[in-house]
Amino acid sequence: MSTAPLPLGDTGAPEPATDRTVIGENLSLPLFRTLSGVLAGHPYLKVVVDRAEATWHLLDTAAHPFHVNYIATRVLGMDLAELDAALDEFNASVYMDPERRFLLGVLSLHTEQEAEGRERTFLVLETTEADTMHGELLEFFYSFVRERVDGRLPLLLKPANHSQEEELAAVSEQRVPRILSHELFGTRTRTPLNLGDATGRLRHFRTVREYEAAAGELGWSDIVAMPCLPDDVRRVAGFINTAPITPLSHTNVLASGWGIPNAIVHDLEQLIEKDGLDGAWVRYRVREDEITLERLARAPELRAPAWHQQRIRLEPPLLADAPVLSLHRLRSADRDRYGTKAANLGELYHVLDSRTADLTAFHGRPRPPRENLYGHLAARLGLRAPATAELRAAAASFVAGTVGAPEGVALPFSLLHRFLTSSPALQQGIGKLKMALELDATDVLDPLCLQLQQLVRHTPMPESVAGEITRALPAPLATGVRLVVRSSSNAEDLPGFSAAGVYDSVTTVRGTDELLDAVRQVWASLLSPRSVRLRQQVGISLDDTYMGVIIQVYVPAALGGVLVTCNPTRREDFRNVYLNCSPGSPEKVVEGEVLPQQYLYNTVEGGGRTVALGSWTEGLPAATRARLADLSLAGRLLQSHFSAPEVDAPLDIEWLLTDQGDFRLVQIRPYAL
Repeated sequence: MSTAPLPLGDTGAPEPATDRTVIGENLSLPLFRTLSGVLAGHPYLKVVVDRAEATWHLLDTAAHPFHVNYIATRVLGMDLAELDAALDEFNASVYMDPERRFLLGVLSLHTEQEAEGRERTFLVLETTEADTMHGELLEFFYSFVRERVDGRLPLLLKPANHSQEEELAAVSEQRVPRILSHELFGTRTRTPLNLGDATGRLRHFRTVREYEAAAGELGWSDIVAMPCLPDDVRRVAGFINTAPITPLSHTNVLASGWGIPNAIVHDLEQLIEKDGLDGAWVRYRVREDEITLERLARAPELRAPAWHQQRIRLEPPLLADAPVLSLHRLRSADRDRYGTKAANLGELYHVLDSRTADLTAFHGRPRPPRENLYGHLAARLGLRAPATAELRAAAASFVAGTVGAPEGVALPFSLLHRFLTSSPALQQGIGKLKMALELDATDVLDPLCLQLQQLVRHTPMPESVAGEITRALPAPLATGVRLVVRSSSNAEDLPGFSAAGVYDSVTTVRGTDELLDAVRQVWASLLSPRSVRLRQQVGISLDDTYMGVIIQVYVPAALGGVLVTCNPTRREDFRNVYLNCSPGSPEKVVEGEVLPQQYLYNTVEGGGRTVALGSWTEGLPAATRARLADLSLAGRLLQSHFSAPEVDAPLDIEWLLTDQGDFRLVQIRPYAL
């Protein structure tokens, strides 16, 4: 597993009085352990090579949290105020200047099991993620360190970004032995997905069937552990996966939205056997650098979680007759008639057509000691010291030239309302469900929901409703081509309630009959046992909950996936966005049909790196990765508009790369943190 690259030289905490940093000495394993800290579960040591003095510095991790602070204050005699005043220029001189004096890196210590069962210990050398060392400099850096490290310790160089991978392709592996990030990532025993703490009873299930048999008795104080949690998992205190999963899966989005810890723990079986954890009360902690399960001697006194008292109030939906509209005619304010997803896609059209939308707000926020990131954004857009208006115009043009919005129409809540009120049987079924909810009759809740869903799917639509749907379809949607029918509710993407994966979408629709069936299926998903339970838990009234529908032409995709404009496992990281992708539609990523490729892209200094290859043996071509870097920056810029005024609130974007090579955004929603 790779150490997470350390931040660029942001101001750190005051240095402790004791400093054990050594200069010029060879590195032995005991010295490494004396100076090292722990990051992402592995010991690591910061090193600085001074080319001018032909020596290196082994930094005491406890004393020096940042390379550049050490170089500026201890080597060059600057004070921190001077460094802060010119931090970005200083960073450029040590990370990007091809003739730089200082080479900055991290040595991390790893072990792996060999075929004979023996453990192999080795060191990995890497730079920070934004470092632009060319191949010759990387080879010099490796050789310099190799000569000064105990020869009994194997040393591998890990490229920190795609640019370094490409530079090293021309360098012999005999001269520079290397390991790629995803190769280390794949060996990691424990991987954080959502940080947090939980105290509860550990419930371990080896199969989905075991989980389903016990699901009815699971409560808020349980911690569910199994190879891969189902999307309809109950709301509990924590998740543990024992098989690989991506941070952008539906279950981890739920964990993030619910504020509960989630991690991959490959060695859970061994922990359970060693400590007798199954069914035991445990304290479960997920940190960026450590994941622990501690058995408790006795059942603790626990208070019900805050969400038991949580009451989310929706703005009353507007149920007066509204027309079926093309997506481009909607705006964000239409969410109370057409639902959140439809309104956001309409807003996307507006942003892409506008040259006045300010997409630079994220970069305008202070990132101490920086007043803003405008200079970095200008560099990404190929501008030199532009005026504010010029930068805004360039950002808007970049986004409009990088991504497009999907063609389609939106069905308003009023059509569902007319459909439901057209049938006495439906009205009677809804009345029974409301009564069960009022009486908290959980034993009959699921059967009532399932009966009501079946009734919605098979009740004929009134001719006026069906005709309004079919007549409003523009020619491309009415010619028998494949359609995608998506949900768009007002009870999702809310603070404290994300509803990721809760409502249905249908992606294989052809012809009028299938279209009307798909619309009823999406409507019915509003009444699924899971969606009703989750809304009931947070006080969302069934009376206020409605479903709009989006109808789009299916677009064949060469690549599809999900992008979130943050780093899910490092909340303080304002540089990177996280991207998952796989050949084909985005649904394969979010529904867990395949384990996607995972990438991080730096939207400040530029560059990207591969986190994992998922179900594939090779990464994407360099040209495609460059396109994804543009997509990532476009997502960051859109964040400024869609999350205003809280411009640091990240977005969750589903996207696809069409066969014609264009990016299409098919969904934009807040990413629950």
